[in-house]
Amino acid sequence: MKLVTYQIGPLNANVHQSEEHLHRLGWLTDGNILDIARAWKWAKTEKKWRVEGPPPHSMLELLDREEDGLYQLRRIWEVVRAEDWSSIQVEGEPLAIAAGEARLLAPLPVPRTFRDFYAFEAHVKTARARRGLDMVPEWYQFPVFYFSHPYTLLGPEDPVPVPATRALDYELEIAFIIGKKGRDIPTEKAMDHIAGVCVLNDWSARDLQREEMKVGLGPAKGKDFATSLGPALVTLDELEDRREGDRWNLEMTARVNGRQLSKGNVRDLTFSFGDMVERASRDCLLRPGELVGSGTVGTGCILELGEETHRWLKAGDIVELEIERLGVLRNRIVPGNNHLTE
Repeated sequence: MKLVTYQIGPLNANVHQSEEHLHRLGWLTDGNILDIARAWKWAKTEKKWRVEGPPPHSMLELLDREEDGLYQLRRIWEVVRAEDWSSIQVEGEPLAIAAGEARLLAPLPVPRTFRDFYAFEAHVKTARARRGLDMVPEWYQFPVFYFSHPYTLLGPEDPVPVPATRALDYELEIAFIIGKKGRDIPTEKAMDHIAGVCVLNDWSARDLQREEMKVGLGPAKGKDFATSLGPALVTLDELEDRREGDRWNLEMTARVNGRQLSKGNVRDLTFSFGDMVERASRDCLLRPGELVGSGTVGTGCILELGEETHRWLKAGDIVELEIERLGVLRNRIVPGNNHLTE
């Protein structure tokens, strides 16, 4: 399943606060969005299904139901997908709309936490070499991560204001969302705790990051101003034919203003999703709705490629990150409210 959070109505920069009631949960398929709450009601009234409880009205509410929520969703989906969507209405509202008629938000607009790992060796090695640093042996012993801001998530097509930086960069990553609580989760059981995966752009202010990292703590202000996520949460069963052990053969690309700059593959992860879940859950309870990023794939940012390949990003640039089967995460950079944007 490809699950989306969407909105129909005015485009409002403060949608998460002032128009939360307009958020809807849907399936994304064949250029259409099927509304999950309406499908849930339709299954109960028209198909006489004994679907327990009210439908989930948000991604977080769905995730909190853990396996039961996704199981019920899959049962309803198997029935709905065979119907003529255009002919179905629920309480006077259409079951499906064209995707172009809606605004896609981040699939999980406000995660409970956001951890970002550093799991691709190619990126780490190249980025460190550009700063004149060797790899440290500890990097190979366990996956490391930092916490970022869960309240600055952006969705596909959302504008990204330039923060107070002269070195704005993108980062091409894959992310997963926790769908089942657990503590001290072993690697071999980690997949049971993952609801699905998304494309993630960990926007970075490299000059700020460089300064704060000299202190030996962070990153913080070099990262927390914006993170893009989307376009959909893709459940792992959709990717089973691309699975290679504990990795997935999925190409990753990044384009700036239509020019491809980055190319990698999810299977190049040095540390697997299982390794990351095991590390994150050590002595710590993970709950549904926690967001976990992989870190940047090799070649996946300007810092790694060098300014000789592409200048730092500026207002007007369009950045598109794409992962096979997961979709395209597209954002335009716009002027920010600071004196460093020129």
